[in-house]
Amino acid sequence: MVTFLALYRKPPDPEAFLAHYQTVHVPLAEALPGLQNMLWGLVSPLGAGDDLYLVASLQFLDREALDNAMASPEGRAAARDLNQFAKNLYQLKVVDWQ
Repeated sequence: MVTFLALYRKPPDPEAFLAHYQTVHVPLAEALPGLQNMLWGLVSPLGAGDDLYLVASLQFLDREALDNAMASPEGRAAARDLNQFAKNLYQLKVVDWQ
C-alpha cells in the first residue's frame, strides 16, 4: 500500500480555503483512477509555531497505481486546482508502507 500525503499550512482565509477544498478539490481527488481510500481532516496544533491546517491521505495499491493516477487527466486536473487554490501552502509526500 502506498499513501500520498498532502500537508497544508494555515491559509490566509481558512473559511474560503475549506469551502473550495470540500466542494472542488475533494471531488477532483476522489475521481483519481485507482484510488483505494481517501481521508482528510483539520489539524489541531500541539505546540507553538505549528501552522499545519489540513492533512489529506490518498491510498493506492502501489507506487505504479499512484503514478498512473497522477499522470491521468484526473490527476492533472487535481494538480492544476491545487496550484491555484493552495499555491505555496502545501507539501506533498509519498509513504511506502512496509
